[in-house]
Amino acid sequence: MTTTHTPAVSRADRYTRGMDVLLKVDGEAGQRIVDTLADVSPELGHQVVAWAFGDMYARPELVARERQLVTLGVLTALGGCEIELDVHINAALNVGLTPVEISEALLHSAVYCGMPRAINATLVAKKVFADRGLLPVSNIA
Repeated sequence: MTTTHTPAVSRADRYTRGMDVLLKVDGEAGQRIVDTLADVSPELGHQVVAWAFGDMYARPELVARERQLVTLGVLTALGGCEIELDVHINAALNVGLTPVEISEALLHSAVYCGMPRAINATLVAKKVFADRGLLPVSNIA
């Protein structure tokens, strides 16, 4: 019986891979989060890049659009994640989701996590859409 040994990926390699993914998905907003953590918890910043983006976001089983939909739903359900929602609504636009798709995902989340959290998330989306010149959005059925 032959076993295949996968070489360990170094800490630096994981960070480099994660930074490539972070910049493609979140752009400057993701970099700002990491920079903000540098003087209080550089290890947390490293883990955001290396683990969240280098290990999880880099997995091929879901495409970036799908990952962003999941992320928006979870952040909406958690509540109190407005900073992260701002970053990930921008990221959702960066990976090809439309304002209507994002608004619809946030609307759908109301069924599972309630109106207050869906409204809070939608107001974050409104700010992002306004900043990017994407208002008004219409998802009226």
